[in-house]
Amino acid sequence: MSLPSKYIVKLGKFTWTTMWQIMMSQLAPSDKAGSYVRPESQFRNSVSVSTTENSPYPVAQKRYRLYVGMSCPWAHRTLVVRALKGLENAIATSIVYPSTDSGIWLLQETEYGCNTVPELYKLAQPGYQGRSTVPILWDDETKTIVNNESAEIIEILNAQFNEFATNPSLDLYSEALQEQINDWNRKIYPAINNGVYRCGFAQTQTAYESACHELFTVLDEIDAVLETNRYLCGQQLTLADIRLFTTLFRFDIAYYGLFKCNRSRIQDYKNLAGYLRDIYQLPGVADTCDLEQVKKDYYGNLFPLNPGGIIPLGGDLNYLLEPHHRDSLE
Repeated sequence: MSLPSKYIVKLGKFTWTTMWQIMMSQLAPSDKAGSYVRPESQFRNSVSVSTTENSPYPVAQKRYRLYVGMSCPWAHRTLVVRALKGLENAIATSIVYPSTDSGIWLLQETEYGCNTVPELYKLAQPGYQGRSTVPILWDDETKTIVNNESAEIIEILNAQFNEFATNPSLDLYSEALQEQINDWNRKIYPAINNGVYRCGFAQTQTAYESACHELFTVLDEIDAVLETNRYLCGQQLTLADIRLFTTLFRFDIAYYGLFKCNRSRIQDYKNLAGYLRDIYQLPGVADTCDLEQVKKDYYGNLFPLNPGGIIPLGGDLNYLLEPHHRDSLE
């Protein structure tokens, strides 16, 4: 005789919950309250005009490259700054893709004898046991990782390669605005950039609700600021805007549904919607945005959040091409 359905349901629920907890512990480490805790980046060097013992990486054209995944919002930041500054001929890119089975980034083709991003990390630091993430600012000459912290890489791209940039006058981290930019970054990172992951990767109801309330509180605050400001710091585009943009671009298609950030879409906001279109329509930015890859990677590869791997049909970029009218705030 077959088991009664209630026992089958209980067994299935117990088995899936146990496996989900094991997988989530590997995908998204959490604290005792079930809140997602993002590990720190490990490679934190810079590029400078003059080399020193503490900074052995000199500014040079075509010496450095970016390893990026098109679905990754942290990597996307570096592509946006590279495009806005006009550094395409100075800094190469290598596109990587997530493996659906092993949970690692794969290279499109063999580079330096490596086929995966973890292999690149071990080439840079033999015996490396940490997380193998993107973006990576890589030094082709020494075959090592200069930096893997996106917030620092975009500062490097903004300031250190102006002699090779086609748009060197653009300063996304001007000295006059740095304090204000930093204040926004300290607010946006935990509540929004990492906040959407704290919602999606939460392992308790309390952790999820706390992250979700914080996320939308800050989004509401920003929407109010954008009533009179074209950008976060006034009329000038900054790195704070770039850091926010790459999360907003993914919000309606990935975070709203898959990560349970479903109180409101960005399209539903009076000012954030136009702000998103404004940045998307800046020269070169749209070319860095790959909506189909975002959908494929988020829905197809985050197995604990979407076990069936079904990728939704909805979502397109047409609304991002509509007039934004943000220039009227200048």
